Amino acid sequence: MTKQDIVRALCERLDMPKAQAQQVVQTTFDALIDSLVQEGRVELRNFGVFQIKHREQRMARNPRTGEAVLVEPRNSVSFKPGKEMEARVRQLEQTQASQPPQTAGMPHSLPPSDSRPH
Repeated sequence: MTKQDIVRALCERLDMPKAQAQQVVQTTFDALIDSLVQEGRVELRNFGVFQIKHREQRMARNPRTGEAVLVEPRNSVSFKPGKEMEARVRQLEQTQASQPPQTAGMPHSLPPSDSRPH
């Protein structure tokens, strides 16, 4: 799902003009980012928690050359899903596990190969 998909969903569900929906979505994202930067954590009940985590300086290896490389310290954003999101994802996994595997475009059975001359 993209930001435009969210805008489209708002327009359809709330009968809202596209420009207004875009403004609402962008304002929401800006507020989330501002809060995350200022406070280091944003908790959205039943959705999840965004948190800034500090990564220390470390040594790593370039996978192509095997050369040791120093990775500078940095901040990164982590996300931990909330209970409702976890439950719905698990429910999806259970639904998919109970369905037979998809074989789109594949024949159900292949005829036996017969390489003997006729």
